[in-house]
Amino acid sequence: MMVNKVELCGVNTSKLPVLTNAQMRELFQRMQAGDPTAREELIGGNLRLVLSVIQRFNNRGEYVDDLFQVGCIGLMKAIDNFDLSQNVRFSTYAVPMIIGEIRRYLRDNTPIRVSRSLRDIAYKALQVRDALVARLGREPTVQEVADELKMPVEEIVFALDAIQEPVSLFEPLYHDGGDPIYVMDQVSDDRDHDGNWLEGIAIREALRRLSDRERLILTLRFFEGKTQMEVAEEIGISQAQVSRLEKAALSHMRKYV
Repeated sequence: MMVNKVELCGVNTSKLPVLTNAQMRELFQRMQAGDPTAREELIGGNLRLVLSVIQRFNNRGEYVDDLFQVGCIGLMKAIDNFDLSQNVRFSTYAVPMIIGEIRRYLRDNTPIRVSRSLRDIAYKALQVRDALVARLGREPTVQEVADELKMPVEEIVFALDAIQEPVSLFEPLYHDGGDPIYVMDQVSDDRDHDGNWLEGIAIREALRRLSDRERLILTLRFFEGKTQMEVAEEIGISQAQVSRLEKAALSHMRKYV
C-alpha cells in the first residue's frame, strides 16, 4: 500500500491546502448560511486529515485510492453534522467518523459475503458488548449480550462468527528463525489419518479372503449402496440367501479386521 503516493483519485496530495481555525469557522458559518461553495472548500481543506487517517490501515492490503474515497465519505458526513456551538475542534470530531467509515468498508468488503441483516445483528452485539464492559467493568458473557438484545444466544454467536475475517491456511502462526509453522500445520484431516489408512488396508485384505460371491454381495451392498432385493435380482438368488451370505461374509471379515 503506497501511502506516499502523490496522486490519489486524481488529487495531487502535495498541493492540498491547510485551513486555519479561523478559516474553518468562517467556512462553516457560510455553509450553514446556504453557501454551497463553502462546503467544497471545507472538503478540500481537510483532505490531509483523510490522508493521515488512512495511514493507520496501511497493512490491510487494500488499494489506497479506495480507502481515500471511503475516508472522504466519512469526512463529508463529519462536515454535514458538525455543530459549531460545541467547543470541539473539527479534527477531533471528524477523525472517529472517518475511521468508522473505513472500518465499515473493510468489514463489508470481505471475500465472504454476509447478509446485511446478519451484519447488523453482529454490529449491534459488538455495541452492546462495549456498553456492558463499561457498565460491568468486565467482559460480558454471550448470554448477557443476548439478553440485552432479547435474542437467542445461537443467533448472536452465528452473526459474530459470520463477520470474522477468513484466515489463510498459509498464515504463519509461529517463527523462531527456522521454518515457520502455518495454520495448515495445525489442521488435522481425519481422512488421511494413519488409523483410517491401516483400517482400509485391513478391509481390503479381509475382502480378498472371501469367496467371489461373498465379495460381490458386500461390494454391491456397501460400496454401491444397493438393497438386498436389488442384489438378489442381479445375482439371481433369493433375498434370504443374500441376507445369509452377507451375514456370513461380515462375520468372516471381523476375524481379519
